[in-house]
Amino acid sequence: MTGKSFMTGLWLGGLLFWCAALVQAQEGAGDAFLDSRVQPHPDWFKESFLDIREDIAEAEAAGRRVLLYFYQDGCPYCKKLLETNLAQRDIVEAMRRHFDVIAINIWGDREVTGLNGEMLSEKRFAEKLRVQYTPTLLFLDEAGKVVLRLNGYYPPDKFKVALDYVSGRHEKRQSIREFFAERQPPASSGRLHREEGHLQPPYRLDTLRSGKPLLVLFEQKDCPPCDELHLDIFKRPESRELLKQFDIVLLDMWGKEPVVTPDGKSTTARDWAKALGVQYAPSMLFFQNGKEVFRAEAYLKAFHIQSALDYVASRGYLKQPNFQRFLQARAEALESKGVHIDLMK
Repeated sequence: MTGKSFMTGLWLGGLLFWCAALVQAQEGAGDAFLDSRVQPHPDWFKESFLDIREDIAEAEAAGRRVLLYFYQDGCPYCKKLLETNLAQRDIVEAMRRHFDVIAINIWGDREVTGLNGEMLSEKRFAEKLRVQYTPTLLFLDEAGKVVLRLNGYYPPDKFKVALDYVSGRHEKRQSIREFFAERQPPASSGRLHREEGHLQPPYRLDTLRSGKPLLVLFEQKDCPPCDELHLDIFKRPESRELLKQFDIVLLDMWGKEPVVTPDGKSTTARDWAKALGVQYAPSMLFFQNGKEVFRAEAYLKAFHIQSALDYVASRGYLKQPNFQRFLQARAEALESKGVHIDLMK
């Protein structure tokens, strides 16, 4: 595969962007709600010269694959990944056996060389791959193609499934969505949380005339994070006020119910989720004037959910295309009013 194809593959993977974590507004920005402690990386992470060509060749020779781990110091979800997921022996053993893990600081100045020979700083390399948040994990195959992109923190059970998917080369046979569905143990309430005020079938999302942005929730029945989203986060007063500013539809990501998409295409909930690259429940996709303008996927706590809602409701994305900077500014504004931000509640 050519270097150009490598970068193109990574760029396409980047289109499924989201993070689940807080990131600084800019280099040297304030740490209003970053953890001040620097979390050291495990000593088994690869000490790479950051020449991706060499890293892939060395991993292939050892029967492993390259995993690019984008982080920043003070990121609470990176800390959770390192302290929770990488505190489990089976996860660590699987990662050491099957992957060369390379840590890349999204604000770093070390030089990275891609397969096309282009040399960029870590932060420019992250920007080029549209990595806006931390943690982001890119699993590469032997040709440098992104096999799987994890945008944000995945709890240990789902993280192990993702590791199994890539290490077992299952991308050659099925999608990550199908793989998750087969291996995800049933749990939780076992129901979809459709509420009064949600759009009802028939789902003609091309005919909405309220002028509000559209929030499409892709969920599934056996989904503990979906329960947490609806039974806790969405019931908080600030969340409820923000949700009033949206048209909301909740769809079963595996359902066959008919849907006419915002751009007028007839499909089913399942097929639309697949076409959009939805791979995690719950996923929140935001549309304005028939086009997707933002999405939130992976495991998120209240502040990040509320910030995503505010980002779209206020049309902040028009003034500030970088969500991380919006997030930092919003936190600082709240802190200045005496509202303390606890990222993990």
